[in-house]
Amino acid sequence: MKINSSEYIISSSTVSQCPTGDRPEFAFIGRSNVGKSSLINMLCNNKGLAKTSAIPGKTLLINHFLINREWFIVDLPGYGYAKRSKSVQKKLEQMISQYILMRPQLVNVFVLIDIRHEQMKIDREFIDWLGESGIPFSVVFTKADKLSKSKAKQNADKWMHSMLDTWEQLPPYFITSSADAIGRDDVLDYIETIISEE
Repeated sequence: MKINSSEYIISSSTVSQCPTGDRPEFAFIGRSNVGKSSLINMLCNNKGLAKTSAIPGKTLLINHFLINREWFIVDLPGYGYAKRSKSVQKKLEQMISQYILMRPQLVNVFVLIDIRHEQMKIDREFIDWLGESGIPFSVVFTKADKLSKSKAKQNADKWMHSMLDTWEQLPPYFITSSADAIGRDDVLDYIETIISEE
């Protein structure tokens, strides 16, 4: 897939404020500081599209970006940021779960995982919840440029394999790097395939 245009449309604090219409939406989510905004910018080849920050936990709203005037990338707040107050964290969790469970336009959730780390409980719990809720999703490993190619593949395979303790069938996964545009074509081709089947 070739991305010819990408533009910011709206930031919403509730699902009801999200854009109307039936354009397919692909949501991106992960723990704070996993490189979500950088990945979105890399996919769209637009460095200024999603606001990146050195401070984790900056995304607090549901952000819609219109791609090729046909479909949306949705940037969701990161989960698991310890420095947020409990009330803010709870509000964000409600907003995220309502969007994921109640948004008919949502066709896939990309769950971002830092490829350098062992499987963390918070990521696994979120993925298991998506599975239990019947939400289509894929795993996107980020920051692959920080490891050798073989080590990145090894870490990703180990992470996915550990899901087999409760999962019969594993979701698709991608190895990416925003710095080197690794995995860009794979993710975009996957999105194109889903759109063509809609």
